Order: sequence, then C-alpha cells, then structure tokens
Amino acid sequence: MSERSERTTNEELFKRASEVIPGGVNSPVRAFRSVGGSPYFVARSEGSKVVDVEGNTYIDYVQSYGASILGHAHPVIVEAITRAAAEGTTYGAPTEREVLLAEQIVDRVPGVEMVRLTSSGTEAAMSAVRLARGATGRDKILKFAGCYHGHSDSLLAAGGSGIANQGISGSAGVTRGAVADTVVAPYNVVPEIGDDVAVVCVEPVAGNMGLVLPEPGFLEGLRAACDRAGALLLFDEVITGFRVGVGGATERSGVQPDLWCFGKVIGGGLPVGAFAGRRDVMEHLAPLGDVYQAGTLSGNPVATAAGLAVLGQLDAGAYKRLETIAAALADGLREAISSAGLPVQVPRAGTLVGLHFSATPIHDYDEAKVAADTGLYRAFFTDLLARGVALAPGPYEALFPSLAHTAEDLERTVEAAGHAARHAAQIAG
Repeated sequence: MSERSERTTNEELFKRASEVIPGGVNSPVRAFRSVGGSPYFVARSEGSKVVDVEGNTYIDYVQSYGASILGHAHPVIVEAITRAAAEGTTYGAPTEREVLLAEQIVDRVPGVEMVRLTSSGTEAAMSAVRLARGATGRDKILKFAGCYHGHSDSLLAAGGSGIANQGISGSAGVTRGAVADTVVAPYNVVPEIGDDVAVVCVEPVAGNMGLVLPEPGFLEGLRAACDRAGALLLFDEVITGFRVGVGGATERSGVQPDLWCFGKVIGGGLPVGAFAGRRDVMEHLAPLGDVYQAGTLSGNPVATAAGLAVLGQLDAGAYKRLETIAAALADGLREAISSAGLPVQVPRAGTLVGLHFSATPIHDYDEAKVAADTGLYRAFFTDLLARGVALAPGPYEALFPSLAHTAEDLERTVEAAGHAARHAAQIAG
C-alpha cells in the first residue's frame, strides 16, 4: 500500500540523516546494514501498523523492540501521557507515580522487594552490576555469549543483537581494563563460578540472538551454582519482563534471581528502565549504602504515567490473548517457510517469537550465528518488507506480536511470508 508523500522520501531522509547522524540512525539496530538498502522513516503509527514518510503501511513486528505490547498509539497510553505532560514533564523531585510503578513491579515479580528506576535498560544493567560488585566486594562478572545487556563497557563482550548485526563482536573504545573482569560463557551451559565472581548476568530467555530458549535445568543450575559460589544471579528481563507473563520470565521459570533489570514494557513506549532485587542487596544503594547511582530523569513523571497505564491493561487474560496471537504467528510462519523448502526454526517463548533459518534447533550464540550467516534472512526480510510486513532489520532479533495484531494481520503476514520464503529459496537456489 503506497501513498507517496510529496514532501520527502525514505532515501532522501536517510541521505540527510547520514550527514548529521553517524550512519544515519541513532541506534545501530535500526540500520539496514545486515539486510541491505536504507531504512524506512516512520511518520505515524496505530495499533499493529506503522506508516512511513512515503505513505507505505507495514504490519509491524518490531513494535519498538517489544516496548509497544498493546500496539502503537494505544488510546489509554496516549491519554495518560497527555494528562501527565500537562502537569509538567520533569521536576527533579519525587512523585507518587514513581512509588506506584515500583509497587506494581514488586507486586508482580516473585522475589522483587525493592526497585530503582532509571531511564534505559543499559543504565539499569550497568547500575545493577555496580551494585552487585559493591554488595559482594568482588570484581568479576560472568555473562553469556549472545546475551545483550546494554552498551556499557564491561557488558559489551559477545553481546549479540545490534553488535552481531553490525558484524562485530565487541566495540572499539572499550579498553582491556574495562573487560578484564568480564567472563563470557556459552548460553545453556552452566559454567564453573569462582569465588571471585560478583554476579552472573543472563537473559532468562535469550532475545538477542534470534530468540533462544533456556534448556531444562539451565536456569535452575545457574541458581544453584551461584548459591554455592556466593555470587549473585541477575536476570536481565528488559525484554521478557511483563512481556511473557504477569511476572515475566521469573514467574514462568520458577527460578528467582537476586537482581533484575527491566525496561521496554514498563515505559509504555517512553524511555524507562529499572533494576530491582532483594531488600538486603538493594539497600547497598545510596542514599542508604555506599554504592552510588543517580539519574536526573529517573522516574520521569510522563514515563511513569505511561508505564502505569500499560501495566493496568496487562492482566492474565491479556497475556492469554497475546500468547494465542504469538502461537498463531509462529505456527503460520513455520508452515509457510518450510513449505517453500527452506530450513527454519520458529521458537516461541510465550508471547515472543523467534526466527532462525536452520534445519536444527538453536541452543546458543554459535549456532545462531551459523543460521544468520546463511544470508537467507536478508532475502526474506527484503521481500517481506516489500509486501508490507516489517521485521527487525537483522537476523538476531525476536519478533514482537502485540495485542493489536488481528487475525487478518496474521493471515496477511503468513501469506506474505510464503512468497518471501519462495523468493529467498530461489536466490539461494
């Protein structure tokens, strides 16, 4: 569907952007480097769809990388933001909504006792690691290849997602000293944890390598290993928190860590992050303890209003409906792509859907990379986009169906996926 704008085109905007913004984008995950071409520039959105500056409409499975769980421009969220903004957009002083949002997180997630709000998931993860080091008196952190915990220096090693989509394994500008105390292990294997490890950071469902599910016993094994070593366990639930269920991956897995990171959904589409944990750990934070963390815009009154509004819509019934949508999408994609003769894995974790062009299931980052390196995603993505369906422009991202996606959206998506898969098969041919 195309209604060409007389004002500008995607290509023209990208050219202008490239003159004043490095790479033409303000986050590398938005670049089309791994799929070719230039990005579309969104002019507006509603529900399951975005419309670019040329008037092209796309059924959107990016949904701001999972933040827009209700769909774009949901009226309840828009109303909450409008009402809050009219009262002031930032104060530099506490507000009641900060307390209400923290209480919502504590009430929903088993084991969470205290919460500190931030402005992004990166900020949350960086602060949680500092807290873990301060609370334990230890230096080392352990993370898993392909798990992304934001772009702070010590956590960028083997980060998956945006890092992997750029064809790099880390980042220039990160000194050897910054990662000297970072240990990287393969996902789905319980590592040896020494008595010098402060914290083990893990995505309880890995959403930054095309969606990789934890093997039975993996999270339980991490919990037990951390307990033996005296290390803290951190669940990065920036993606899974309030996305896969009322209590996130913690509730679904039955495994409780010591620390959590949240983001995306809790901001209702506005910039919000949070880290949380047991009371005895969180009380090491200033002003109670000697671990310093701060943020001028933390607990922003407009963002907390949006977060409270979205959580108010997410009860058990909403997750049941969203899981039905996700299951229909996953089953439809699997059938459409495999019928075209392509090897495919379409894992699903509740309301999250993954896509790997592989004949065998994916268990870790190395296997995800093999699937990504086939090049099939690029051809599939490009043809699918031309047919009005938008996935993330990189093979290491998950798909994010929303509550706004209709049966008609799913039907059109699956039909387009069949065409795109046949196109990719011909190119690979």
